[in-house]
Amino acid sequence: MKKVLIVRYGEIALKGLNKSYFINKLVNHIQANLADLGRLHVHQAGGLIYVDMDEYDQDEVIDRVIKVFGIVSVSPAYKFDKNMDSIYEVAVKHINERIEEDGIKTFKVESRRGDKSFPMKSPEISRMVGGYILSHTEGLKVDVHNPEIILHVDVRDKAYVYSKKVYGYGGLPLGTNGTAMVLLSGGIDSPVAAWMMAKRGMEIEAVHYHSYPFTSERAKEKVVDLARILAKYCGNIRLHCVNLLPIQKEINEKCPEEEMTILSRRFMMKIAERIAIKRQCNALVTGESIGQVASQTIQGLTVTNNAVNIPVFRPLIALDKVDIMDIAKKINTYETSILPYEDCCTVFLPKRPVTKPRLDKILQSESNLDVEKLIEEAVKGMEVIEVSVEE
Repeated sequence: MKKVLIVRYGEIALKGLNKSYFINKLVNHIQANLADLGRLHVHQAGGLIYVDMDEYDQDEVIDRVIKVFGIVSVSPAYKFDKNMDSIYEVAVKHINERIEEDGIKTFKVESRRGDKSFPMKSPEISRMVGGYILSHTEGLKVDVHNPEIILHVDVRDKAYVYSKKVYGYGGLPLGTNGTAMVLLSGGIDSPVAAWMMAKRGMEIEAVHYHSYPFTSERAKEKVVDLARILAKYCGNIRLHCVNLLPIQKEINEKCPEEEMTILSRRFMMKIAERIAIKRQCNALVTGESIGQVASQTIQGLTVTNNAVNIPVFRPLIALDKVDIMDIAKKINTYETSILPYEDCCTVFLPKRPVTKPRLDKILQSESNLDVEKLIEEAVKGMEVIEVSVEE
């Protein structure tokens, strides 16, 4: 008898002739997430993926595997030879473990006979196993409508017994939908946006803007910490740190005060696009949500979009702030995001920022600046930090 983790995928099952490509990606990412724990055997068969985890920390293995995008759920299970005597023995062993761990009083057995040559059909297996458990345990009852646990018996290449199901995040394996450059601030929204696009299979790079020395080194380290948390889901992240202060000074000196935010935003998009093209990224990703702040009105987003030519993905655009915060808490970025460090967007913050900017007026103001020179100098002076999963 061995301990294994049964891994289920969802949307991948619909991929037709490309399914094996997605499954191989998924297996590779599971192996990568477990690599520093040891040489765990990961393989796929019969529409499921299995991780052999006999001598390894089960909770640690589960915690790492469910962070792999594309996985719908996992179940720790016992794997053994498929005969009824062994099924009875393992079923009672597992039920006793759940009684000791959780004090369960009721149960139900559900069976699946994947191997059609097995002599008993699924309902008969459930009935026989349920009866055997009742006759070999005390104080336990069957409840077919609302049981505390469901004991699953799967008969495939081997027999599998399990009763727990831990849910993953679904989505698609990383690297199956190109690469995106995320505008990563130290706030709540952009890490969530990065996570959501990675969940759809996009590999992630990031660009962060600071206004050093008006913003501190600790503010930049906070963003590195956020990238480190994201790396547990998204794999290694290349973080490009750009000092926006020289551009902000030029805007402050030569353009109307109320346009500072929207003009700064256009420069951020242009610089991100420049780095994205150089790095062969397919799109930009922002954490903007319609109506959340002055620059995120429909007029503001239209003017911002005009600054670039590559696609801009805004996965949070229709989410309320509370919804975004809930996701941030779920993926463990929230507590880091709310640390009170400076943000480049608060430098030269206008008292009354324009909320309905007109593109012609913004372009007129922008013509007062040497845009190309400012972008070139910003990119030339950027710092690149490689944030890895192992950190």
